[in-house]
Amino acid sequence: MAVDALDTRILRLLIEQPQTSVREYARILSIARGTLQARIDRLERDGVITGSGPFLSPAALGHPVLAFVHLEVTQGHLDDVGEALAAVPEIIEAFSTTGGGDLLTRVVARDNGHLEDVIQRLIQLPGVVRTRTEVALRERVPHRLLPLVRSVGRTASPGRGQGLSETAPAERT
Repeated sequence: MAVDALDTRILRLLIEQPQTSVREYARILSIARGTLQARIDRLERDGVITGSGPFLSPAALGHPVLAFVHLEVTQGHLDDVGEALAAVPEIIEAFSTTGGGDLLTRVVARDNGHLEDVIQRLIQLPGVVRTRTEVALRERVPHRLLPLVRSVGRTASPGRGQGLSETAPAERT
């Protein structure tokens, strides 16, 4: 799906000012509210916008330990193991990968003992051969998309309307 300059300005606003109304977004962008809503609807339908907040902190929910657990899986069992991972609440993301393992999971835990319990649960899943765990010490770059949206915006085709300048406040998402 092609994202034009107006789309990128809309996306920037949604990231930078997530609790603003559609009416206010339209005013800032100097476009009709219906135009803005149609654009947002299309961005959602095309999978560019995949959700909305709130964004929660696992640490604030009592799970300050973050680890990346690589799982090696017996051939032919990737889908089964992937489905089983969905039943483990401490797994907040999982990806099939190339390289040293077959699956990469992002796991949160209350403490190191709890992390060990989660890993033991993973190694007992049918089809899991072994795990390798890396504990995160400190977040250096938080999850973010605004720099990518800005980059796409610089190369996007021109759109209508005025609005956001190239300099913007710090990103929250």
